[in-house]
Amino acid sequence: MTLLLPTTVVGSYPQPEWLVDRAMLGSRLPPRTRAVEIWRVAPDLLEQAQDDATVVAIRDMERAGIDIITDGEIRRESYSNRFATALDGMDLDNPGTALDRTGHPNPVPRVVAPIRRDRAVEVRDVEFLRANTDRLIKATLPGPFTMSQQAQDDYYHDEEALAMSLAEAVNEEIRALFAAGADVVQIGGRVVTVVLIGLGVWFAIGLAFQSQNFTLAGILLATIVASFGVQDVLKDYVSGYYVLLERHIRVGDRISMDAVGMGTVTDIKLRVSLLRTDDGDLVVIPNAELFNKAVTVHVKAVERAAETKSAPPE
Repeated sequence: MTLLLPTTVVGSYPQPEWLVDRAMLGSRLPPRTRAVEIWRVAPDLLEQAQDDATVVAIRDMERAGIDIITDGEIRRESYSNRFATALDGMDLDNPGTALDRTGHPNPVPRVVAPIRRDRAVEVRDVEFLRANTDRLIKATLPGPFTMSQQAQDDYYHDEEALAMSLAEAVNEEIRALFAAGADVVQIGGRVVTVVLIGLGVWFAIGLAFQSQNFTLAGILLATIVASFGVQDVLKDYVSGYYVLLERHIRVGDRISMDAVGMGTVTDIKLRVSLLRTDDGDLVVIPNAELFNKAVTVHVKAVERAAETKSAPPE
């Protein structure tokens, strides 16, 4: 029978208390590196325990009448870290650092070599799911853009190159998942959100320069944020617009922030800025942190004053 509007689920099922320490997991933001400490079951029995919890999730979805079944993502510590940390080229023993959505440093995978998928990551998951239900099944993977934004790139030093290498790994895994019996493979990430943000920002900037009404453009950008539920990534893009427009902070400036200390700004993008600390670490700072928190600029004050005095009247 052909289903007119087949139903499925999006996201993960709550993992049972006997499988994970839910209090520990809930006390932190989603981990980007491995977080094996959350599992309550001994490593030699963990796979069997995860299988048992997966069957419970499958049966629950079947009883609810779901048409396209998932495995509940029971085996994951977070949406992206299981696949990202399984790729060759990631240094798991010496993770990198990026600021999380609260402005605090958070461990992330560190790219130190070419990204390659040298083994199957979720093929067994799909095979197990296929063996335990006769309904259509769906597998889920993090998208390359999402993973590229949740890693410290110490090898490519190029966002596009890193994302394309991750895309090749994702493509290989997708093909393997379909071969293992998946009917649907869902790629998760923020690409659609970012595209919509980009369109909104492009429209707002165009309106601002056409009408010379920057206040109206700011209101429009704020409306875009509100319409998407004030998501963190939107705040970063809107903040980046103002950071680039006002130019209080520029590439080459020496700045300091409470969360990261002192360093030199090496790049300012629309969503994030890059800071090379005095210890040599490269810190990825969401632009909302630059825009909403106190930042001390330690150099170029004299040059800024000279620029302001010599600037021709508008």
